[in-house]
Amino acid sequence: MGEFKTETGPENTFNFAQRLMSSQNFAELFREGMGLIEDTASYLDGPGRKQSKALGPAASLAYATESMRLTTRLMQMASWLLLQRAVNDGEIVQAEAQNEKNKIRVDNATKEMQNPAWQDLPETLRTLIETSFHLQRRIKHVDSMLKEELLREQAANTSNPVGDQLSQITAAFK
Repeated sequence: MGEFKTETGPENTFNFAQRLMSSQNFAELFREGMGLIEDTASYLDGPGRKQSKALGPAASLAYATESMRLTTRLMQMASWLLLQRAVNDGEIVQAEAQNEKNKIRVDNATKEMQNPAWQDLPETLRTLIETSFHLQRRIKHVDSMLKEELLREQAANTSNPVGDQLSQITAAFK
């Protein structure tokens, strides 16, 4: 998945994920991610702060916990998006970005809410959390595709004498 091969080897491989990341789709993903960060910051600094003061003890603790998790998740996704934008702008290469992305955790905390006070949280906070999980799953999927393509490229660039000989033998009998 993620590539289409033409007549011969890796030099003619179409890298779907890299193409996707340099398209309008990435620009939309980037805008959506940064917009979610802005919306969350505005909510937590404004209406969310007022709403959290009106919560009972269990819901107040859940609010503090979940808003911290949300903020952390969004900062990890923002780091991922900014690294990918740097690749798209030619500031760094995909392999370099992947090394940095390995420090970013876009693949953790993708489980659904299990907090017992979930229903007691303000609806806006729940919506922001659910939206962040959805965005995180999309980023995780694209990141996995990019990793796979990078590994394929690295494997294709690695000399394999046995594989080279088998390719020559196969070509001779075509």
